[in-house]
Amino acid sequence: MTKTQPLSRRVLQMEESATIRMAQMARDLKSKGHDVISLSLGEPDFDTPDHIKQAAKEALDAGYTKYTPVPGLVEYREAIIRKFKRENGLEFKMNQIVVSNGAKQTINNLFMALCDEGDEVIVLAPFWVSYSAIIELAGGVPVQVSAGIDDDFKVSPEQIKAAITPKTKALIFSSPCNPTGSVYLKDELKAIADVVAAADQEIIIISDEIYEHINFTDQHASIGAFENVKDQTVTVNGMAKGFAMTGWRLGYMGGPAWLAAACAKLQSQSTSGATAFGQKAAAVALDSDLGPTHEMREAFAERRELVIAGLSEIEGFKVNQPKGAFYVFPDVSYYFGKSHDGKTVENSADFCEFLLENAHVACVAGSAFGADECMRISYAASEAQLKEAIKRIGEAVGKLRG
Repeated sequence: MTKTQPLSRRVLQMEESATIRMAQMARDLKSKGHDVISLSLGEPDFDTPDHIKQAAKEALDAGYTKYTPVPGLVEYREAIIRKFKRENGLEFKMNQIVVSNGAKQTINNLFMALCDEGDEVIVLAPFWVSYSAIIELAGGVPVQVSAGIDDDFKVSPEQIKAAITPKTKALIFSSPCNPTGSVYLKDELKAIADVVAAADQEIIIISDEIYEHINFTDQHASIGAFENVKDQTVTVNGMAKGFAMTGWRLGYMGGPAWLAAACAKLQSQSTSGATAFGQKAAAVALDSDLGPTHEMREAFAERRELVIAGLSEIEGFKVNQPKGAFYVFPDVSYYFGKSHDGKTVENSADFCEFLLENAHVACVAGSAFGADECMRISYAASEAQLKEAIKRIGEAVGKLRG
């Protein structure tokens, strides 16, 4: 008799991260000897700047190898407070800052602290793959509010107003956005803030600004800076994208003191504090000149133009110009219903699998981000890889027949 594995319902119902799954599929294919170009992960292909690594070495030598306070080292939280004021126009006190093991944990803490069963969270779509999974894990209900490529994937205030119900607990979005690269400008954020402020209940705004420094508009704005929503806004950020520190696992939030306390309480029973020497180095990074970050941004800007130009030459690809992050999110629905070698492409997942099998290029299906007509391409790769990937994609889709 075979016994049933006693897994929880929450784990059985949870979907694996689509970006991680595609990256694994690419690695598996590569292990079989194929030359695979992976454009699936959201990770800068740059090394952490030397002055940040040196700060970590010095912290190790100084004995920063012990447990840290759950909300973060005082010196790192002080640097975060300075950063928020200097770059975002946000005023926070120490008890409003919580450091976590990556921005993903920050978001997880927030929804675990906010959501009871059935609480609704408005998610501006397309959205980062983990938002909906984390909300559901916390017992909440994601309410997707979508915009398409013709609107640069930016949701209108009217759409948000229509989605608010008595059960609405929070709203979450990213700007610059993963996966679209769209950037909400100051006047657009003000219009959203006015809608949320006018709601009958207090709705917590969670603004994910992890791609803040990879912004080609030079007009990054934080919704928490508006007076009418500043007390109900949480600003999430971290070191991963703007400082090429993905493996350091350092995220942080600034928000209402009562919510920060709740997040620290949750974290005290899960991971406790983040790495000591990493936080020391991150404090140096926040207080240092952003020259290396700007150099990285300029490299991404050049790659963006390369990718947009290349994809625009491929029949059926509909491409807009993202204003931030390091992704393009083309509409590829032209190929739905077309076939090759007895297999029909029905959706974005099929299309990405077709590209992996026939072009040996790994991308991520738009369905994972709430936009099945699209796919996400990361241009955090060398120009040579990007040119070759576009060439392969163009040749592969030529095999699809209607």
